[in-house]
Amino acid sequence: MQSGRRHWFSALAALISVMLFAAPAQAQNEKVIKVGTLKLIHAITPHFYQQFAPPGYKIEVIPFESPTDGKNAVVTGTVDFGTFGIAAAMLGAAAGEPVVVFAPQCNGGMAVVAGAKSSISSIKDLKGKKVAIWPGSTQEVVILERLKAEGMTIKDIQPIRLPFSDMAPALARGDVDAYVGAEPGPGISLASGAGKIVEYPYSTPIGSLNMVWATRQEMIDKNPEMVKVMMEMHRKATDFAMANRAEMVKMTMQKLGQQQKSIELAAPNVQLTWKVDDEFIRRAKVYGQLMLEKKQIRELPNFDRFITAKFMPADAVAKK
Repeated sequence: MQSGRRHWFSALAALISVMLFAAPAQAQNEKVIKVGTLKLIHAITPHFYQQFAPPGYKIEVIPFESPTDGKNAVVTGTVDFGTFGIAAAMLGAAAGEPVVVFAPQCNGGMAVVAGAKSSISSIKDLKGKKVAIWPGSTQEVVILERLKAEGMTIKDIQPIRLPFSDMAPALARGDVDAYVGAEPGPGISLASGAGKIVEYPYSTPIGSLNMVWATRQEMIDKNPEMVKVMMEMHRKATDFAMANRAEMVKMTMQKLGQQQKSIELAAPNVQLTWKVDDEFIRRAKVYGQLMLEKKQIRELPNFDRFITAKFMPADAVAKK
């Protein structure tokens, strides 16, 4: 009987030992992938990646405040992959930085918002007003194009430099008359009653093109299998979030700390996406041309290097 107990305790001790040491060993063998994103609802997809990661992969999501910071993190290798606006990506590529877009991230997510009680009801009404804009953002190019369509220029308004997360609070305080923002900012302004939508600025040739999914050239050259793994994660996470809007709202509330009402108002203005198709290529090229015309870049990037469709599923590949 005593011998049997000794065997039982020995077996239990061995099992505990395996459990204690197996987990750290397994953790050490995990491949950690650092992914940069922005504090926006249309940059929420990376927070779903872990659900679709193959065994042995751990996704570390690192939030950034501005698109430029996110792009710089990719270029310098601070993160392995990142999502940010097409404007930041274009600025980097046009300057010779090794940033490569291998999938879009989202369409939409933009809005021109004014004070709820203001007389501003159109882009023309922004004349002479204090308008918050984030320099180097996709929204900056979009509003410049909308002003042009209305026979105006940036000189007709008072542009105020503000990051996206500060825009809704600034409008609520009365520090600005309007802003060209990113969700969930517009949703927050609507939910609080402080703001109203002037327009969703998608009538330009750029359409609703907004954010992209990128890495650096070195990653594509040296570890294409990793890029392929990330592309598959991105595709699955995007399709899941779009098919399960309630989960997207829940994740956004959790990660951004916003109220449900504001997120629910923001969600319909966001289309998460992943296909490098003909329309995406066309809009990206139009976008680059507009940046060149506005002297935001000195020359167009080489689009054959800047955007790649090589990691797309065969049935989603675009013709360039």
